[in-house]
Amino acid sequence: MNEKTRTRRRGVVLTLVLVVALLGGVLLSAMLGQLPVTPTEVIGSILQAMGIQNEWAPTDPIVEATLWAVRFPRIVMGLVVGAALAVAGAVMQAIFGNPLAEPGVVGVSSGAALGAAAAIVFGLTAFGGWIVAVMAFATGLLSVLLVYFVSRSSGRTEVVTLLLTGIAINAFAGAGLAMLMFAGDASSREQIVFWQLGSMNGVRWNEVAIVALVTIAGIIGAMFAARRYDLLALGERAAKHLGVNVEQLRVVSIVLVALLTGVAVAFCGIIAFVGLVVPHIIRMAIGPAHRPLILASAIGGGVLLVFADILARTLISGADLPIGMLTSLVGGPFFFYLLYRARKQSGGWA
Repeated sequence: MNEKTRTRRRGVVLTLVLVVALLGGVLLSAMLGQLPVTPTEVIGSILQAMGIQNEWAPTDPIVEATLWAVRFPRIVMGLVVGAALAVAGAVMQAIFGNPLAEPGVVGVSSGAALGAAAAIVFGLTAFGGWIVAVMAFATGLLSVLLVYFVSRSSGRTEVVTLLLTGIAINAFAGAGLAMLMFAGDASSREQIVFWQLGSMNGVRWNEVAIVALVTIAGIIGAMFAARRYDLLALGERAAKHLGVNVEQLRVVSIVLVALLTGVAVAFCGIIAFVGLVVPHIIRMAIGPAHRPLILASAIGGGVLLVFADILARTLISGADLPIGMLTSLVGGPFFFYLLYRARKQSGGWA
C-alpha cells in the first residue's frame, strides 16, 4: 500500500469519525438542559418536521417549543460558526504557509470587538437589535481591508509586512476598546466583556440563516481555490511558474477569511483558537492536501463547538459559561505546544 492510498484511507476514516461525533454531539446537545428531553423525542420531532408522522414525536408542546425555539437554533449556529472559523483558519495557514496563522492576526476579531463596543457604549440604534452584529461585521471587514492596503506596495503584498501591520491594527483596536470601556458606564462595560467572551445564548433562526449562507458560500469558495493552495505550498515562485496568480489568490483569500470570521464573530462574539487548532489537528491526521483538509476542518470545527457548547451549558448547574472562554482554555496550551514543536524542529528562532 503506497503513501497516497494510506493518506486517502486515513481521510475517509477521519471523516467517518467526525460525522459520528457530530451526530452524537447534536443528539446530546438537544437532550441536555433544564428541561430533560429523551433521544426518541429529539429524533421523533425532527422526523415529524420532515413530514414523517411517528410515535416518538413529543406530545408536550413545551418540549416541542424548547427544541425548535431554543436548542436547535443554538446547535445549528454552533455547527456553522465552528465550520466558518475552522475553514478561515485553514485558508489563512494556506496563504501564509504557516501553521501558526489564524484569522486574528489580520485584525478581524479585534476590529469587530471595537465596532461592537462602540455600538454598545454610544447606544447606536440604526439597525435595531442587530446593530452590534452589523457594527462588528463592518469594522472587522474594514480592519482586514486596512491591513491589506497598508501592507501593499508596488503591486504586491509582502507576508511579513502584512503580519506586522496586523499586529499594529490589533494594538490600535485594543487601545480603542480600552478607551471605550473607560468611557462607558458599568452596564456597558459588563456587556462588552460578555460579548468578547463569546456566547451562543439566545440565537434566533434568522441569525442562523445569515451565518449559514455566508459560511456555505465561503466553504465552496475555499474548495474551488484548494488546488491553487496546494501549488502555493510548493513556494511562491514555483506556484507562479505553474500558472497561479499568487497576488490575486492572496487578496481573494483574505476577503474570504474576513467574511467567514466577521459573520461568525458578529453574532456570537470572539471565539478564539478554533481557526488555529482544528486545521492543524486535521492536517496532522490526513496530510496537507487542501481539498480534504478544508472539508474535514469544516466538520471538525462544528464538532468542536457543539461539544464546547454542551460543556458551557452543563459544567455549572444553572449557568451558561462563555464558550470563547472554553475554546481559549483548550487553544492556549495547544498554541504553546505548536510553538515548542516549531522551535524544536527549526533549532531555535534566531
